[in-house]
Amino acid sequence: MRARTHSVLAASVVLALAAGPLAAPAFAAPPATAAHSADQGDEGDQGDEGDQGGPNEKALRAALDGLPNQDATAALVRVGTSGGDWHGSAGVRDLASGRPAHPDARFRTGSITKVVTAATVLRLAAQDEIDLDAPVQAYLPDLFTPEFRQPISVRHLLNHTSGIKPGVGFGDAFTDVYPHRYDTLTPQHVAASAIAEGPEEFVPGTRQQYLNINYTILGLLIEKVTGRSYASVATRLVLRPAGMHHTSFPGTDPRIRGPHNRGYQKVERPDGTTKLVDVTEWNQADRWAVGDMISTTADLEKLLTKLFRGRIVPQPELEEMFTTPAGVTDATLSAGLEYQEVDGQVFWTKSGSRYGYSTFIGGTRDLRRTLVYSVNSTDAKGEGHKPVAEAIVAAAVR
Repeated sequence: MRARTHSVLAASVVLALAAGPLAAPAFAAPPATAAHSADQGDEGDQGDEGDQGGPNEKALRAALDGLPNQDATAALVRVGTSGGDWHGSAGVRDLASGRPAHPDARFRTGSITKVVTAATVLRLAAQDEIDLDAPVQAYLPDLFTPEFRQPISVRHLLNHTSGIKPGVGFGDAFTDVYPHRYDTLTPQHVAASAIAEGPEEFVPGTRQQYLNINYTILGLLIEKVTGRSYASVATRLVLRPAGMHHTSFPGTDPRIRGPHNRGYQKVERPDGTTKLVDVTEWNQADRWAVGDMISTTADLEKLLTKLFRGRIVPQPELEEMFTTPAGVTDATLSAGLEYQEVDGQVFWTKSGSRYGYSTFIGGTRDLRRTLVYSVNSTDAKGEGHKPVAEAIVAAAVR
């Protein structure tokens, strides 16, 4: 492992919501639900204080207390430790009915899709269908222009050191993108627009920039070398081996199929008050291999555990997911994951967000401690302090 930067998990994976008056249906919090299992058949509360390596149930319950509130309308959590597991849910399925949140709800995973994309590329590398050291220009000659004289390897895309600029989108602010929530922007168009911008002014492999475009191009690479759609290849090589039976890539379908908790975005009115806008339905086609996936906390936990145990990506390719690029200052990103350290424990993590949904997976490499959560944040893509997610992380790593 060539990680060089230490960071605080709670601070780096969750950001804050700005406080403000909330004009929405009155919040009435249904009781949170939880399930606990201990390694030696214990059914008591020995995990309440985190003793014997078990989850800190008391802190976890407190983290979910009071939902829905101005920061989130629902939350689903799964914590695994050497002393047992804890699953919990809180909040509402939707604000109109106030029904308790569905504990097995499906949700948009955002950039956690990149974990699946990276694993798919590494599986293809293990099968000698992709060379990680080969220039991607050789695989996709029709995409790249002559301006890209420096070779960009597949590994550079995986660890975000390619120097490719971002592609076009519908905008950055919620008010810009919301009117386009049913429109389709193809990943091919996004990739072409990025290449048209020309390369960054640094040698690939010498600087790390977290950009979606790297994984958009990896999706194109997967399709080029296999002759099949990204979704079908990722399903065959990753989702099925992981047992992720409730995970899908909706493409241009704006709906979340199956049980789900609705997502909301907090929007400020001209008079300074705020309202909640339902953002559950959204065409995510441009996110594609970057962030299009819909899943459940149980499926993401399977992905995390089976991936780390080497049951999806074999050695030596698996090491790419636990290796940050050498010689790159402050590099924390590997192939699909991020290196973080808390109280001397090294965690490998990935977070993701789409409007209405904030998601996280992570754990120690030996899986002695793992965390998966989905929070229906009312400002999932906002910058700043996110109290519910922060409280979950703090409780899970105690």
